Amino acid sequence: MISLKNKFKNKKIIITGHTGFKGSWLAFWLKILGAKIVGLSDEVLTYPSNFKILGLDKLIDSRKVDIRDLEKVKKTIQSIKPDFIFHLAAQSLVKKSYDKPLKTFTTNSIGTLNILETLKFLKKKCTVILITSDKSYKNLEFKRGYKENDILGGHDPYSASKAAAELIIQSYIHSYFNKNTKILIGVARAGNVIGGGDWSENRLVPDCIKSWSKRKKVYLRNPLSTRPWQHVLEAVGGYLLFAVKLNSNPKLHGEVFNFGPNNKNNYSVINLVKTMKIKWKNVSWKILKNKKNKLYESKLLKLNSSKAKKIIKWKSILNFQDTTNMTINWYKKYYDFPKEIVDFTKNQIFSYQKKMTEKL
Repeated sequence: MISLKNKFKNKKIIITGHTGFKGSWLAFWLKILGAKIVGLSDEVLTYPSNFKILGLDKLIDSRKVDIRDLEKVKKTIQSIKPDFIFHLAAQSLVKKSYDKPLKTFTTNSIGTLNILETLKFLKKKCTVILITSDKSYKNLEFKRGYKENDILGGHDPYSASKAAAELIIQSYIHSYFNKNTKILIGVARAGNVIGGGDWSENRLVPDCIKSWSKRKKVYLRNPLSTRPWQHVLEAVGGYLLFAVKLNSNPKLHGEVFNFGPNNKNNYSVINLVKTMKIKWKNVSWKILKNKKNKLYESKLLKLNSSKAKKIIKWKSILNFQDTTNMTINWYKKYYDFPKEIVDFTKNQIFSYQKKMTEKL
C-alpha cells in the first residue's frame, strides 16, 4: 500500500511546464498535498487553459522561464534549492513538430540538457523526475508493448527530439551523477494521456470537445489507429510514486520506468469517440479520406509497464470505461457548471488518490 499523504508537505518543488495539461494536473495535486511549488514555463499555450481554470496562477509561484535559456534556468533552480524537480516542459505535439522542428528539438532536447547541466552545480539533495514519452521508442509496431530497454528512435521531429533527450539524460547520469551523488534522477515514459482540461490543438479529445460544444462535426484522420488511452491521473500518480520511491531508495537512481495503461485499454480512435458519444448530446464526426500532406503517424503504440509493477509497485488501476467517464464528465462539468470545476477536479484527485492507497 502507498499513501502520498505527508510525502510532499512543505517540500520545495519545481515543475517545469506547469502551465501545460499534465503539468497543471501535477501542480494542482501537489498543492493539495501541501507542497511549496514553483512553476517554470515560458507561456500559457492554450485557451481555455487548465492552468488558469484551476486558478494555479494564484495558488503557486509561477515564473516565466524559457527552458532553453540556460543561465535563467540555472539561476532560478540554484536560488530555489528544490527538494524535488518534475521536468515536463516540452513541445509535445507531433503535428507542430513538423511545422517547428527547431523549436521542438531545442525545447525537448536542449531544454532537458539545461536542467541536467544545472543539476551539476546543486549542492543539496534533490530528487528529479524527467518525463519523456512513449514516442521515444523507435516505432516497430510491436504488439507485445515496448519495454524500457527497447531501442530508441523517431520518424518525426517530436519523437526524435524525445529520443535525443533520453540519450542526453543517460550520458549525464553516467558521466556526472554517480551512485553516491545527492542528485537522484529517474526517467518516466507515459503514453496517450487523456483527461479533463486538455485543450491542445490536433489532439483527439480536445478536438471532439471543442467541436461538439459548438454542435459541429469533428474530423477524424486515422479512426482505426490504436492508442494506449490513459487518464492523466494515472500518469501523474506514477510520477509522484516514482519520486517518493526514488527519494528513499538511491538504488533507483538512473532507472527508467514506463507508466502505461492495462493492455486492455488499447482501443482505436473510433472506439474512444463512440464511447464518449454516449455521454454527450449532438455528437457527429466525419472521417477524412483523401488527406493531403499526410504526416507519419504510428498505427499501434503500446507500453509494457511490468517493470514499474515489479520494482516500484505501480500499476494502472483505471479501465477504459473509467478513463473515458472521468474525462467526459470533467468537460460536461466545465461547460454546464463552470464555477464548480475546481472542486470537481479536487474530488477526482481525492477519489483517484484513495484508489491508489487501496490498490497499490
